[in-house]
Amino acid sequence: KLCEGILNILEKDTKTSCQVACLEALRILSRDKKVLMPVTTKRNMQILMKLAKLDTVEDSLERVSEFPVIVEALKCLCNIIFNSSVAQKLSLELNLAAMLCNLLRECKDRPLVDDIKCFDLRLLFLLSLLHTDIRAQLRQELQGVQVLTQALESSLSVRWTEEYKVAEDGDRPPLSLQETDCAIEALKALFNVTLDSWNVHSKNESHQFRYMAAILRHCLLTTGPTEEKTEELH
Repeated sequence: KLCEGILNILEKDTKTSCQVACLEALRILSRDKKVLMPVTTKRNMQILMKLAKLDTVEDSLERVSEFPVIVEALKCLCNIIFNSSVAQKLSLELNLAAMLCNLLRECKDRPLVDDIKCFDLRLLFLLSLLHTDIRAQLRQELQGVQVLTQALESSLSVRWTEEYKVAEDGDRPPLSLQETDCAIEALKALFNVTLDSWNVHSKNESHQFRYMAAILRHCLLTTGPTEEKTEELH
């Protein structure tokens, strides 16, 4: 009943501070599978997707003031999908992976979106881990390898000297914590999406995997903000 009450409030046009507080409470509650069972419905998923700006085709990241709401809504979706097989099935019906890819494209070259990007990538990782149909959809229909590779490239601030050669700078400072976390989430999602990709058929796929290999090599030469984070990145 508490979760339903929170979702009813979130469905209304309330203040940003109220939305963030409600989403934070829902995120904590959504760690409990028993609490989730009665509230994992198509309507409730759509409420959270709307707050995460996943249901819009216009500029979804126009207002910086809404960024905390987007981040919290993505965190809630991460918990719900991880803990609920019903939510995993609904995510395919609601075309959640496609919407996440679109939001990830929106994040490209924008300031202040690292948290949005990180939890978008985490959600794509969870979907590709828990639902084989979504893994196939990402690989075949949604250009998932390209989208995720570009997200990794952006997180690592890659500069190119040749088509498949990344510029190496020995004096480059370590990645920030946010950059490292985004790169790690992108790598995890890429692993899932490319898991069954041992047989590359097309010229475009060959290009994509050579491009990705160059970025992965650069990643191994990159350091994070701490020794632990560098080890996790590698």
